[in-house]
Amino acid sequence: MAQTLTDLVSSRFANGIEFNQENLLSETHVLQLQHRSCRHFHETPVPAETLKLLLACSLSAPSKSDLQQVSIIHLESKESRDFIHLALPKMPWIKTAPVFLLFCGDNHRIQTVCEMHKTTFAHDPIDAFLNTATDTAMVLQNFIIAAEAAGLGCCPISAVREVTSQLAEFCKMPEGVYPLVGLCLGYPEGISDLSVRLPLCTTVHKDTYSSNKLEARIRDYDKRRGEINPYKIQRQEDVFGTSDSYGWSTDKARQTSNTERVSFTNHIRKHGFKI
Repeated sequence: MAQTLTDLVSSRFANGIEFNQENLLSETHVLQLQHRSCRHFHETPVPAETLKLLLACSLSAPSKSDLQQVSIIHLESKESRDFIHLALPKMPWIKTAPVFLLFCGDNHRIQTVCEMHKTTFAHDPIDAFLNTATDTAMVLQNFIIAAEAAGLGCCPISAVREVTSQLAEFCKMPEGVYPLVGLCLGYPEGISDLSVRLPLCTTVHKDTYSSNKLEARIRDYDKRRGEINPYKIQRQEDVFGTSDSYGWSTDKARQTSNTERVSFTNHIRKHGFKI
């Protein structure tokens, strides 16, 4: 039975959101509203022509001032795949995905352009970093949409920033290039659960930012999400103990209580972004 636009949006946000104009729904909207991260893949390889198409689609994303500060590295050889799997062994889907890509912020290319024309790259370092990161994120999202339209599944891997220096050395990244995110790609084996999101009233604001009823809305979201996407494992029980009401907010509060990826910050400061 085909789902309506109302069904799709309500399923994602776990509360009743009605649309009167169901004709607004397109195939692209369905893909976006049904997006799921994929961690289980068939062994079927991704055809080279399909991958080439997805790369072209991804790099058609918007680019800040047309600076085009993104590079994608395909870790294809056995040596490359063994390296990334051994670097991040807690994520077995990295090994089983037929394709693994690195989406990289790239300030090196524009620096070269400046050298070619005997000018100096003078943009503010923080803004320059954010421009590369934002462009890379948009290219990544474009790739995911194109991949899902082709019947493929994806799983972004932010943990590549835990091994930034090792990756940069292995992939011979020059100054100004850094791995922002990895991506597992392949044909899905089974259908993953749909991750319920915070209600739109919490994340969408009109004219001014509002924290009105934020804690109450988060508690309500914890309850609704727990009924649909319950957590099977409680994070850091040795530190925080076991909670009878463990939900999204509990998990995220525990997760963000740890210092993470300082090595990534140190790497980009030393290699092209003086922030």
